[in-house]
Amino acid sequence: MAEELQPSFGKGEGKLLKFSYPKPLPMRLDRWLVSQRPEQSRARIQKFIDAGFVRVNGIQGQAKTPLREGDQIELWMPPPEPLPYLKPEKMQLNVLYEDAHIIVLNKPSGIAVHPAPGHRDGTLVNGLLYHCSDLPGISGKLRPGIVHRLDKDTTGCIVVAKSQMALVNLQIQIQKRIASRNYIAVVHGVPKSDKGTIIGAIGRHPTDRKKYAVVSHEKGRHACTHWQLLERLDDYSLMSFRLDTGRTHQIRVHCSYTGHPIVGDYTYSRCRKLPINLSGQMLHASKLGLNHPITNTPMEFEAPLPELFERLLIVLRKRQGISTN
Repeated sequence: MAEELQPSFGKGEGKLLKFSYPKPLPMRLDRWLVSQRPEQSRARIQKFIDAGFVRVNGIQGQAKTPLREGDQIELWMPPPEPLPYLKPEKMQLNVLYEDAHIIVLNKPSGIAVHPAPGHRDGTLVNGLLYHCSDLPGISGKLRPGIVHRLDKDTTGCIVVAKSQMALVNLQIQIQKRIASRNYIAVVHGVPKSDKGTIIGAIGRHPTDRKKYAVVSHEKGRHACTHWQLLERLDDYSLMSFRLDTGRTHQIRVHCSYTGHPIVGDYTYSRCRKLPINLSGQMLHASKLGLNHPITNTPMEFEAPLPELFERLLIVLRKRQGISTN
């Protein structure tokens, strides 16, 4: 275990950790420090070493310095560096779960996940920076770790990492399909079958660079979406989706490609008369399953449908003569 002490070297505020190397076989300094501080990437540890923040037996270490049994290592960890364009903002967050490593939110419509040119404030990240007073930082920067994203007008479950170790673990779970992401949407029209799989590479739209489209495999990235018909509602359908991949606008693009665009998606559907006024697409991340990145405990989260989504379903069911009581 490392003993936390007041810093005796380094600049400004920070934290000094002291270790004793216990192994009989030698090991590179950078590799061993990563094993002791897994929340830090190896690149970050090497930056600490290059900056003179690591000493071995009182002498400044090098990344390749071989450690031997009994060596005394000091690591001075500077505080996370704030990114100038990321400003904490007080914001009402619908928290489904939170601990020291992750936070799971029910994201509302109309809020972007991360700042970008044109909207550097009012995003979920700005609200998280204000909410997470104990945020240790990701890759040395004071910011939450975005594991996956939801479009601005897509609602529902989203998990955010609060440390580098949690971020890497959750990203691997997404890549290896250990984590599950389930969505619900209302689409135009009714599919001919009750379930299926859409496979189509997604890339930039050939004529509109603000949009994405199903393109050739040479020009796009593989994308796979599983779908199931939940309810027929006259000229509309309530459907569920499960993602194998996580491309930008994947469900929206795949639905449009099959001729069943999502209701309220003004980017990927032609102008159509809608049953009620909608501010965005009726796409909701209803369930999120994952293993806790530290304890490996299986966890599942569910976000209730937003009020506007529920209101649309009530109107469509009434048209069908279906009781909504």
